[in-house]
Amino acid sequence: MFGLDLLTRLGGRKSRRRVPVWPRHGERAVVMKPVSVLVLVQVLGSVSSQPDQNCPPPCECSESDKTVKCVNRSLTEVPRDLPAYVRTLLVTGNSIHRLSRETAPLAALTDLATLDLSGNRLQDVEPRALADLPSLRRLDLSDNQISRFSNLSFGARSPLAALELNRAVYNESVLTSVLRSGALSALSTLDLAGNRFLYLPRGLFAALPNLVHLSLRDNYLVGLPAGLFANLTQLRTLDLSNNSLRRLRNGTLGDFPRELKLNLASNAWRCDCELEEFVSWLKETSMVPGKEQLLCTDPQDMSNVSLVSIKISDLKCSYHDDLSSLQTSYVFLGIVLALIGLIFLLVLYLNRKGIKKWIYNIRDACRDHMEGYHYRYEINADPRLTHLSSSLDV
Repeated sequence: MFGLDLLTRLGGRKSRRRVPVWPRHGERAVVMKPVSVLVLVQVLGSVSSQPDQNCPPPCECSESDKTVKCVNRSLTEVPRDLPAYVRTLLVTGNSIHRLSRETAPLAALTDLATLDLSGNRLQDVEPRALADLPSLRRLDLSDNQISRFSNLSFGARSPLAALELNRAVYNESVLTSVLRSGALSALSTLDLAGNRFLYLPRGLFAALPNLVHLSLRDNYLVGLPAGLFANLTQLRTLDLSNNSLRRLRNGTLGDFPRELKLNLASNAWRCDCELEEFVSWLKETSMVPGKEQLLCTDPQDMSNVSLVSIKISDLKCSYHDDLSSLQTSYVFLGIVLALIGLIFLLVLYLNRKGIKKWIYNIRDACRDHMEGYHYRYEINADPRLTHLSSSLDV
């Protein structure tokens, strides 16, 4: 009854009479009973709702989206026997401390294009752990604790285009070997935000000639060495916001491509005479959007002054002040040492008699001790006095 009622409703509410449908010339009339249609719908629904039999138990798989999700499952390794159709694999919020070919068997996933391993407390990326993935384009290793990243992790050459390492490493030396290895020459996007970097070595990005987008925001960078961006001719966006940059010198400014867009917001600019090169460059360039918002942090009389509004003649050399304060410190230190010396001499003078008596006592004690050793030596040297030496020992 339910099936017939459903079919009747689907047929229309205006008329309950069945309208005969005559077959065209040369066709046979096919009559399908309502009950058969209902059974067919139920069978198709059960097939479409049936879960993927190749999906590992801790994960959720979608063959239509070609996606596998293994999120917050307390996994210690990447699940094995993943479906071959997967193009996007998300294994996040687990406890995978070591990434290797044993803990991450991914070589069979030839269509894998996006791999997200963020938030896994990852510490060690071993050789060839991410090699033999011919379709891999995006890799996310953010929110980990990587202390070792092998330069052979990606094999000889990787097709990777985007690498995200937000809050993933706390020492720039961890990445030096892998970025310089040449395996990531196809990389176009690199995100190194929030890694507490203080300094970046020269030539760190020299083996990334196709890099287009580079983010170094939310670090502690105080300066940039000349030649750091020398080979990045394709670079179009560089984010250096929220660091501790004090100044940029001509050696660094000359490395920037003309088409670059540079974000320098929220840095601690020291507006003294050593900033003259940067201020002159900043006033003429169009690379820095919102450059009017860049403000001096110190000295105090220049605080919160826009860099582009500063006159070059207003930039004073702070090292003269530092030199005068240093000279004052040396004078004060000399006076203190002189006072300590005078006090020491005064104490010696007031106690000269006691000191003299103490020296005489030490001299007499040493003399008596040496005389005893000399007497014993003479007795031992004369064989006739051997019995006397033995009795003295007793």
